[in-house]
Amino acid sequence: MKKRINKIRLRDALLIFLGSTLMAFAVKYIFDPAGLVTGGVSGLAIVIKDLSARFLNFEIPLWVSNVVLNVPIFLFAIKTDGIRSVMRTGLAWVIMSAELAIFPECNFLPDNLLLVSLYGGVCFGVATGILLSARATSGGTDMLGNSLHKYFRQYSMGRIIQVLDGLIVVLGAVVFDMERTLFAIISVYMMGRLTDKVLDFGKRAKMAFIISDRNEEIAHVIMTELDRGVTALHGKGMYLGEERDILFCICSKRDIVDIKQIVKEYDKKAFFIIGGASEVLGEGFIENWT
Repeated sequence: MKKRINKIRLRDALLIFLGSTLMAFAVKYIFDPAGLVTGGVSGLAIVIKDLSARFLNFEIPLWVSNVVLNVPIFLFAIKTDGIRSVMRTGLAWVIMSAELAIFPECNFLPDNLLLVSLYGGVCFGVATGILLSARATSGGTDMLGNSLHKYFRQYSMGRIIQVLDGLIVVLGAVVFDMERTLFAIISVYMMGRLTDKVLDFGKRAKMAFIISDRNEEIAHVIMTELDRGVTALHGKGMYLGEERDILFCICSKRDIVDIKQIVKEYDKKAFFIIGGASEVLGEGFIENWT
């Protein structure tokens, strides 16, 4: 048991390192050179860097802002949730801040803001999904929103985070320009989509319900040829009052095509329902629940 726990912790640590590195890359080499402010502490750090260059004649590095702005947020989170709840996020914060400091300055991206916003959204979204799969975040507005939710229960945590990020995006529009802000919104959309894709990777499946007079043959072929389990659910048709079994099968998208063909071959009058399952855990799918 202890060995398994250590293995899980090592896996999560590697995921946190990978997610933090990809996030630091997106901020340092994509969002900052293009002036795209997508919210969060990283977006605020980009704004501070630009303002300091304009009015103080020197640039406050991204890593400095990332450290300074996150310190009070972490202290607030520790007060509201306890230190154990922020340890993984703290590791991601330290890694990201260190990499923002040591990554060399380089601007290798084209001037096409659409491409920059799309690729930035992909990198940041994948990074966020990786961190969330390891039960961590990069800190910032996500952590602050979670802590503020303890005091403002009448608002959802998602709504609070949206307001915080929205204020930073508006600030970015003032500091830079509206064109960059509109492209930043494209990045925000891509982030959300890619984050969901990463979190759902390998977990989605299809559900098939089959009502037929030849259940035995259909179930036998599905189990032997496709190696998928089939469960018979007892049902009763309310119109005629007939009792019969309903076949229930969880399968992959690829298997659903073969199941259709099997049902069609044995009973063209069968009633066939296909639905989607957002997450499946168990034999034949994700067998490690951790």
